[in-house]
Amino acid sequence: MKRNIFSLFRHAKINLSNLCNKQQQQRSIRTSTYNFASVEEQVKEQQKRNEEVQDMPELVRDFLDPAEFYRQVKNICGINFFCGVPDSLLKDFCAYITANVPSSHHIITVNEGSAIGLACGSYMGTGQPSLVYLQNSGLGNIVNPIMSLAAPGVYSLPMLLLIGWRGEPGKRDEPQHRIQGPATPGILAALGIPFQPLPDYHDGAGQALETAKRYMETAKGPYALLVKRQTFLPYSLPKRNGDATAGLSLTREEALQCVLSHFQHRDVVVGTTGMLSRELFELRMKRGDGHERDFLTVGGMGHASSIALGIAIQKPSRTIYCLDGDGAVLMHMGVLANIAAAAPSNFKHIVFNNGTHDSVGGQPTVAGDQKQFSFSQVAQGCGYKHVFIASNQNEITEAMEKIRAINNDGPVLLELRIKSGHRKNLGRPSLSTSENRKDFMHFLQLS
Repeated sequence: MKRNIFSLFRHAKINLSNLCNKQQQQRSIRTSTYNFASVEEQVKEQQKRNEEVQDMPELVRDFLDPAEFYRQVKNICGINFFCGVPDSLLKDFCAYITANVPSSHHIITVNEGSAIGLACGSYMGTGQPSLVYLQNSGLGNIVNPIMSLAAPGVYSLPMLLLIGWRGEPGKRDEPQHRIQGPATPGILAALGIPFQPLPDYHDGAGQALETAKRYMETAKGPYALLVKRQTFLPYSLPKRNGDATAGLSLTREEALQCVLSHFQHRDVVVGTTGMLSRELFELRMKRGDGHERDFLTVGGMGHASSIALGIAIQKPSRTIYCLDGDGAVLMHMGVLANIAAAAPSNFKHIVFNNGTHDSVGGQPTVAGDQKQFSFSQVAQGCGYKHVFIASNQNEITEAMEKIRAINNDGPVLLELRIKSGHRKNLGRPSLSTSENRKDFMHFLQLS
């Protein structure tokens, strides 16, 4: 009898194990399919599920309409001025603001600290708070102006911070967000900024804004809303009239491919944050070059040129190329003066200017107006020894040949004027950040 019971229990346990394995396989297949679906497809699928379970509100997954949330911000908080640095989790709301708010009331700033300063000035001029949007990776850039300027007890200047929460605990994300994400609530608490996650439904968002309004009115300080992934419904940024990059012939990837063909085996490359480093990684694979000569700056936006300068100073016998982007250079453009003052003869700075923050929704940068703005002129004014501009393959080839011939008279800057956009199927580096660093440091030690 005992043997029969044990046999039945063992048989049931095996069947349960097989069932669990089968369910896990099915779940993995569904998860894989879900990850590869576009955001629009995911939202449509979720809305379909919402209709199926509408009698069970606890199972409904809501999304905020960017237009409705914008109206709530205006009506509840009295906010009419918007500024900040775009973020991928906020891209739909940022796109709506860019498309529907006049430039007199919306400024895409070069860095997050500048946005805090703008919000402070706007409040003193109007008596109304502003909305500052940013990714949580930009919190470091706002610490000083928040603590020494806006905070209650200093100048007491209220504003609403809308912060994209990359690296949110329990969510998979890229390596540059894995430390910043869990640390975000603690950083805000240390700064004395009250915060709450932004609810993903209309009434909840309204209640959060009411709370923010009361705090800004009474404490006269910043209040933060943390935005989780897929909070907003999709909103596509309309094509800009008179887009300065529209008539240009090359994408960034095409221009990068042309630039790579002029590198030599011992050349050292520092790639900037965003799409460029992802394209660099794939092009190296395509060419069979290996990745050890490239440092991919996946985090620390705006600091690739400083990294490259540090390497150039320590490795004067090696040619150092910094592959930069317009948004990244703008974020910490003062470093151009440091580079020029250090005068490293082996420093070659190539700026891919497509006039957009490409990796966070395609919002425009001020560098897109190439009639008014020129990186080459800025660099020349800072003291770069040679500057070049190119916008097609022939011009890139000619400029790269000249740059290669300049051996003892640096730094040098090449501004590539290219069109915006990237491949939809662009992958991400398969090497870990620690592997990239180890391989790169080993490459630097080679004679």
